[in-house]
Order: sequence, then C-alpha cells, then structure tokens
Amino acid sequence: MKKNIKDIIVIGFALFAMFFGAGNLIFPPFLGHELGNKYIIGIIGFVCTGVGVPLLSILAVTKEHETFENMASKIGKKFALIFSTILFIAIGPMLAIPRTAASTYELTISPIFPNISALTWMIIYFVINLFFVLKKSSVIDTIGKYLTPLLLVILAFIIVKGILFPIGEITNTNYTSALSSSLIEGYQTMDALAGLLFASMIANSIIEKGYPKKEVFSMTIKSSILAIAGLAFVYGGLMFLGAQTTASFNGELTKTSLLLFISKSILGDFGTIVIGIAVGLACLTTSIGLLSAGAEFFEEISNGKLTYKFNAVVISIISVLIGQLGIDKIVSLSGPILNILYPVAITLIVTSLLNKYLNNINAVRIGVYTSLIFSILSLIPIIDLSFIPLANDGFAWLIPTIVVTLICQFILPKNSTNIDN
Repeated sequence: MKKNIKDIIVIGFALFAMFFGAGNLIFPPFLGHELGNKYIIGIIGFVCTGVGVPLLSILAVTKEHETFENMASKIGKKFALIFSTILFIAIGPMLAIPRTAASTYELTISPIFPNISALTWMIIYFVINLFFVLKKSSVIDTIGKYLTPLLLVILAFIIVKGILFPIGEITNTNYTSALSSSLIEGYQTMDALAGLLFASMIANSIIEKGYPKKEVFSMTIKSSILAIAGLAFVYGGLMFLGAQTTASFNGELTKTSLLLFISKSILGDFGTIVIGIAVGLACLTTSIGLLSAGAEFFEEISNGKLTYKFNAVVISIISVLIGQLGIDKIVSLSGPILNILYPVAITLIVTSLLNKYLNNINAVRIGVYTSLIFSILSLIPIIDLSFIPLANDGFAWLIPTIVVTLICQFILPKNSTNIDN
C-alpha cells in the first residue's frame, strides 16, 4: 500500500474516532425512535450538523490557518484568547471529557461490574487516557490503527444484523418538524466545537508524516471523505434501528434504555457487553483527542510555563471530579453553554470558508458579535424572540447574523481586502 493512501486511512479513522463519542452513539437511535417512518429525514438532518459542520470546522482551520486561535484572531486578539480559552475549558474538563467518563461508567462499567464505584472507575479511566496522551507523537496513530477499527467492527455487526433481521415494524409516529429536530440533535453533539480543537492535531500529524504544509489541506479533505462515510453509515444505521422500535414502547423512554434494548434485541443477553465495549471505545477515543488538544493549547498560551504533561494531568483530575456528577447533570450544564458557543463557532467557520466573498473584516466582526448577542438573548426567559424566523426551532441567531453580516459587507468601510490580513 502506498504511503499516502495508508496515511489517509489512518488519519481518516482518527477523525472518525475523535468525533464519534458516546453521545453520538446514544442520540441517533433515540431520534429514529421518535421519528419513525420519517427516519430518512432525520438521517439527513443529523448528518448535516453531526458530520458536515464538524468537518467544515476542521477544513476552515486548516484552509489558511494553523490553529483555531489564529482563525479567531481576525475578530481581535483579546476575543481569540478569551473565546479559545472558554472553548477549550467547556469542551474539555468542564463538559465533554467528563461526559465520556460518566457515559462509560453508566453504560459499560456499572451494568457489567456493579461493585466498582464511580470514583474508582474515573481514576482508572483517566490513567488509561494519560497512557496514550503522554505519548504525544503517537496519539493519532494509536487511535487510527487500533481503537477505531475495533469500534467500527462492533458497530457494523450490530447495524448489519439489525438490517437483515429487523427488531420490529417501522410505524408512523406523527412527528412534526423532523428536519429541524434532527438538525438540533446533531447540533448538540459538540462535534463542531471539537473539530476546532482537533484541527491543529490533524495538521501536525500530517506534517510529522513528512508532508509539506501546502499538502495539509488536500490530505485533510481526502481523510475527511473516509471519516464522513464512516460516520454517515453509523448514524444512519443506528437511526434506522431506532425507527424499528416505534411499536415496542408506549411509555417514557430514555436514550440509554433504548440503546440497551436494541443491542439486547439484536445480540441477546450478550448485547449488553458488546454495546458496553462499543461505548467504552467511543468514549476513550474522543477523550484521548480532547485531552491531548487541551494540553497542547494551554501549553501554547502559557508560552510553555504550563507544560503539556502538567496540563494533561490537571485536566484529568478536574474531569474525575466533574465526571462523578453523572450524565444527566453534565448534559444539563452543557445546554446553556453550547447555545452560546455554537452560534459563534459556526459563524467563524462559515466566514473563514467564504473569506473570498466576505472580505470586509468589519462585517465579519459585527456578524460574529451578532451571533453572540442573539444566542445570549435567546437564553433570557423574559425576552421573546419568537418574531424572528427559525427562533422557535432553536436558531434565533441565524437570520440576524446573516442579514447583519451581508448589510455590513456592503455599507461599512473595509480595513482590508482580505480578512486574513
């Protein structure tokens, strides 16, 4: 096998693994269960925001920037530092990393080993994380070569068997707003934010493999195609399996119980163990990527005063403490934070990819701050934004951001002909 093809496969698997965390495993089947015979619409929406936007975030950073901080600096150096720091804290030790540990405990460890306490597991989990993360140069290869293929085999087996031997009949659930609901469900996976963190790791890995900087973007695109295919297959397959359960439940259902029901229906009693392994691998690969990216970031902004190894250990300790809160509490904490971070991140991603046309830096800056203002306003109960199109669907920031950015593009003076200068 030629070297570039081999590297594309390894990096593509790494991208897949980094994006595919436990939340990604839980959301699609539950959404399929709710949508019923509208599951195809759900697949389209979830793949758009759960795959498309995250990969665009990586391409936006690698297109003409080395890091997300450089991309955000066009808005202002202080903005870039503050937003990047909040982003790394939120997607790292505050939310995403602890959630992977809590998910592994509740879905993998507790059902199989009920005598192991949450604290004991959290410590073991992050010791395993540190084993991979502290071997900094081998993080990407370790994930891509070993963990991802095993994860894919387990999930592919469950999906294919469920397709060949359906769990039940897909029925009409009379679900409305299928597309907007599926878009929001993918929006809440945090993968677009994670992509901003992973981009520099992927770029550095490509360069370390001997490729010049001018080839980083093309290699990233080629690797992304593989990741897109893998993610779309898994999301679509899990959603299809979820749609097969519409006639199996009448009362209230949790995402976790549905996932366990599907695995048990397809694989019998052994299904709990199999899905537990899948969840464990999905969580581990994601947390390894996040932990490594976070450790690199804080080393960089501290000019080396906070070393990579020190940062990795501190983030792990904080994650142990927060992880013990459990999935439900962590998810409840994440809602308001993500509703502010996501609109700003998406605006930065889109304006960077369209910088050839949106070449007025003043317009871009005002557009980013517009997305920030409206995302904050939408969280204040006493403020009614229902008059704004798409506000009731959770996108109150979208139309104002587009309108303001386009107007400012033409009426404001330009500081530069290119926003990157």
